[in-house]
Amino acid sequence: MTGPRSAVVVNPTKVPDMDHLHRIIEEGVANAGWPEPTWYETTPEDPGEGQTHQAVRDGAELVFACGGDGTVMAVVTALAGSDVTMAVLPAGTGNLLAANLGLGTDPATGVEVALEGGRRRIDVGVVENRCFAVMAGMGFDAQMLEKTSDEAKKRIGWLAYIGGGVKALRERPMRVRIVLDGGKVMPRRPRSVIVGNVGRLQGGVTLLTEADPADGKLDVAILSPSNLGHWVSLAWGVVRRRKRVPLMETYTAEHVEIQARSAQPRQLDGDLIEPGRTLKISIKPRALLLSVPRPAGDPDLAYDASNAAEAAEEIREAARE
Repeated sequence: MTGPRSAVVVNPTKVPDMDHLHRIIEEGVANAGWPEPTWYETTPEDPGEGQTHQAVRDGAELVFACGGDGTVMAVVTALAGSDVTMAVLPAGTGNLLAANLGLGTDPATGVEVALEGGRRRIDVGVVENRCFAVMAGMGFDAQMLEKTSDEAKKRIGWLAYIGGGVKALRERPMRVRIVLDGGKVMPRRPRSVIVGNVGRLQGGVTLLTEADPADGKLDVAILSPSNLGHWVSLAWGVVRRRKRVPLMETYTAEHVEIQARSAQPRQLDGDLIEPGRTLKISIKPRALLLSVPRPAGDPDLAYDASNAAEAAEEIREAARE
């Protein structure tokens, strides 16, 4: 056995066929000469942080995080600051980190990426006692998640968020005060404030074009459309990847504080957290050792993921037998 000892932290409610997932992972690691992985299932009381700590105590050198955004965030929180690698296996209707790694919805590609050995240390954002790898937000983005039904997500996947977004358009702008790195207070009336470590949203849309997950900085986007025409203009600028997007201010900072007049919906890595009036975010530079497609040094974590997806056909074929 030449490979690392691995563990799988999995949310069974997000996986439609657990037997198939077992075959994909175990066939993949066995063919690569890795030891058989140990398995840990999440629970409603613990979405994965405790299971990850247990896996590390049991000797895991690499942890596969398999579930939705909440599962991935729990594993990130447990592994931040350690030398244990995290590999993402997409499951559920939306997984922001998997989208930024170019994994789509295919766990076999995630296994192949881990086996190929691309590793990169990336920054993580911190909110209270939680860590995130992709982005945090207050306002419209969290309202969209809040208004998207679980049934719609099961039926049509991440496209269900479009319906939630349409419903969230009826909400009023926030009144907030934003402070970056302890500087001057910036009063704003935005629809959303998004603080990102990497920039890609579901569906492959890149919101934060300059985001680098290992630069020690958070990228801040303040979105301030006030009518449908504004939203269309902003969305077109984002889709076209224009350097200056109408009604969107961008900044970088190591510490971000957002103070709203009233409690607002909030999200971390696409997972809703409790509403609140404040969102204080800091950064832990290079805290997470992440399995990424080769070449591992590109700022775009999804660079050349298509090669891994093609190479993963051998794993898919073995799992079907």
